[in-house]
Amino acid sequence: MRKKLLVLFVVAALLCASFSTAFCAVKQPFKLGSELLQSKYAHLIKGKRVGLVTNQSGVNSRGESTIDLLFKDPACRLTALYAPEHGIDGQAKAGEYVESYVHKKLGIPVYSLYGETRQPTAKMLENVDLLIFDVQDIGARTYTYMSTLNYCMVAAQKYGKPVVVLDRPNPLGGLVVEGPVLEDPFITFVGVDNLPMAHGMTAGELARFFNRKIGADLTVVPMEGYRRSMLFTDTGLKWVQTSPSIPDLDAVFGYMATGLGEGTGIFQADNFKWIGGRGIDAQKYAALLNKAALPGITFLPEKRGEAGGVRLKITDYGTFNPARTGIYALAYGYSLGDFKVPKSGQTMVMFDKVMGTDKIGRYLEQGLTPQQIEARYAPALNRFKEARKKYLNSQYDFKPGEIAIFIDGTALSFDVDPYIDQNDRVMVPLRAIAEALEAEVIWKASGKEVTIAGEKQAVLLKIGSPVVEVNGTREKIDTVPLIKNSRTMVPLRFVAQFLGADVHWNNRLKTVTIDR
Repeated sequence: MRKKLLVLFVVAALLCASFSTAFCAVKQPFKLGSELLQSKYAHLIKGKRVGLVTNQSGVNSRGESTIDLLFKDPACRLTALYAPEHGIDGQAKAGEYVESYVHKKLGIPVYSLYGETRQPTAKMLENVDLLIFDVQDIGARTYTYMSTLNYCMVAAQKYGKPVVVLDRPNPLGGLVVEGPVLEDPFITFVGVDNLPMAHGMTAGELARFFNRKIGADLTVVPMEGYRRSMLFTDTGLKWVQTSPSIPDLDAVFGYMATGLGEGTGIFQADNFKWIGGRGIDAQKYAALLNKAALPGITFLPEKRGEAGGVRLKITDYGTFNPARTGIYALAYGYSLGDFKVPKSGQTMVMFDKVMGTDKIGRYLEQGLTPQQIEARYAPALNRFKEARKKYLNSQYDFKPGEIAIFIDGTALSFDVDPYIDQNDRVMVPLRAIAEALEAEVIWKASGKEVTIAGEKQAVLLKIGSPVVEVNGTREKIDTVPLIKNSRTMVPLRFVAQFLGADVHWNNRLKTVTIDR
């Protein structure tokens, strides 16, 4: 019996350290919507002819394609595929026309939704009973995959086809909701609904939001093990390039921070990791941005040919706000250069499409600071935040005081919940943890003492006392064991360090992972 024991919780000292170049992963019993479709939600596809909207990003945690899994499933029949911008393999350049064709291997049509039409036609849907959507988004209003979802829901409602959305995480997490809210006159394919620049919603939550106007027969297959505060790396999934310019997560996080200057002369480079323009003094630009003290980001001056600009160095992905950063980068860049703001007339310019309004252009021309621009769009943003609540999946919310504990990737459950005591130490039921780790626990009721025994070591704790005995030597800890609801609660930081367990604490997720 293994006796390398017990465990838990180092508070902030064991917080996952730097998020800069290498993301900090947390093991989770996490499952995508696609991984639940053929088990818990198999009834949705049983006996159905299925049309699947997807691309190369539609894979599960094992890298298996949803296309292949559905094609091989005897319970249903995959009869059509639908490809968003960049095509079914994600290789077409931004804005490039994509042709429809017949899949060589599967012998079924692959209908382009970025070619002759961006909305499925009656003919495209005539051989399907059910339309399934499984595409990874990047969390920005202007990224067109969610526009394709919207258009598919409109077509499904029009032609009487149910829609199933296999939920996927917002890689930026669900806490950043930022930027100007799109106004009705500026609804286009790069801004399909009244969303801010960063909406903080999953694909399934966006589908529910879209459906307030559409009224489709919608079912969302939710994720398991997902929390709204999770970034993509917290899921344990491997990032799959969603489009040619989004090969990695740095590009995902830089997309809104550097890509808002369409047509102004301020542009992005290096897959959204640099922003600048001709005539900008790189040193002054970096100084202005760094002085703004935007969270989670440092700006490094860098020239690219005749253009001056800054390279983004994201220092904390959990606090970084891409959309807000983009407004600051745009406003300061405009103030340093000799640029003109594109204006919509009979034709709407791309800059206004991206912004979802023509007001931001006017604010730039008026010389408003980024702080003043923020204040101007804040009322509409706050109204959206309130309206958004009814479309969020409550199972993705943290419950007050919730602390998740995992041993070797398996979640533990307790009859008395773990909690953080007044000394900022996590307290957990001793016997439940000990049994999970195959540790030996000896309880002496007369002295209210508990001994945790290892192969060559032992620690004795006494209820209500900060004095412990480690291999017979008396020491003092900074909190005390106690009894709560008939369970002995112990400070797990101390026990874990003593017994040599490998413990990681993620403060943002309120999650402990223990590896034996």
